Amino acid sequence: MLRAAEPEDLDLMYLVENDTALWTCGSANVPYSRFALRQFIEQTSNDINTDGQVRLVVALSENRNAIGFVDLQNYDLRHRRAEVGIVILPEWQRQGIGVEVLGILAKYASKHLYIHQLFAFVSATNTAAQALFSKAGYNKTATLQHWLRNEEEWQDAMVYQKIL
Repeated sequence: MLRAAEPEDLDLMYLVENDTALWTCGSANVPYSRFALRQFIEQTSNDINTDGQVRLVVALSENRNAIGFVDLQNYDLRHRRAEVGIVILPEWQRQGIGVEVLGILAKYASKHLYIHQLFAFVSATNTAAQALFSKAGYNKTATLQHWLRNEEEWQDAMVYQKIL
């Protein structure tokens, strides 16, 4: 299930946002403080038109325990598109949860946010994420050369798109 972030999600958000291994997947390159993340949780309106983004918690249906996050970011109102980011804790990966989450997110984005297109940038070396987006119905439409930087080198990024 997907739900809004709660104060009790702070520890997991802190862990994920400060995991340097994940920084190459996005644009973060500095650690976040608990204070900053607490403010984010408290001050977000959960309105993509106001905030330009939405972060949802991936939670287990039976107990609402958080096991990851899925984001809609870089929202473009005029062109009705948003970038997708997803993180599932390692112990919950490869169980079909990511595909299910991306399906729920697509329905939510289309039905409630009137988004026409979702897209993701995936490192050429991240074969697990490439498989995830393909299984979720995204099409690989482009390769952006030297788009992402890790500690040692530049990497190409694959653009995955889903028309809703």
